[in-house]
Amino acid sequence: MLGSKRQGVAVWLTSLKFARQLRRFGNVHYVSKKMKYVVFYCDQEKVDETIKKLQAFPFVRDVKPSMRPFIETEFQNAKPDKAKEYDYKMGI
Repeated sequence: MLGSKRQGVAVWLTSLKFARQLRRFGNVHYVSKKMKYVVFYCDQEKVDETIKKLQAFPFVRDVKPSMRPFIETEFQNAKPDKAKEYDYKMGI
């Protein structure tokens, strides 16, 4: 699993007692007791088949994959902050 691309998956459950069973699908990152959901990471190539397996369980309400790997994180035409430019010139 090291070196491979990972993707997050959020799973809403009917009861949190089933949260431990999700460890076999990937690395559990967060469990919300109040809203009854689990966030875990798995290999990006296996996300679709993992979601199909999870939706077959009776204790799963909803499954949503994370869209973060597909979102552009480098922004263009970002205007530099004038205050920061001034602070850097002050020290020299």
